[in-house]
Amino acid sequence: MNIEHINSSNFEEKVVSSTGLVLVDFFATWCMPCKMMGKVLEDIKKSSKDFEIYKVDIDENEDLSKEFAIMSVPTMILFKDGIEMEKIVGFRSKEDLLEIVEQYK
Repeated sequence: MNIEHINSSNFEEKVVSSTGLVLVDFFATWCMPCKMMGKVLEDIKKSSKDFEIYKVDIDENEDLSKEFAIMSVPTMILFKDGIEMEKIVGFRSKEDLLEIVEQYK
């Protein structure tokens, strides 16, 4: 199950204008921890329908990287009803991520 990649042109529609929880993974194709995180996120997407997950390639979307002050990858941002709730930096386990998301349900 692939996670949808979004960019500057559809970020507003998919994230900012959304209702509910959205987890956005800011990643880079050259980043090994990002690849590991990608597998965890795909696993979460298969088992959890409570929130959306999207990916943003920082090299292709520098404007979004600057807007959200992405300093290192992977960085995930959890949004609720379009508002940034939490920034999660670095590799996290499935359990850690689900625990963080659970706080905002």
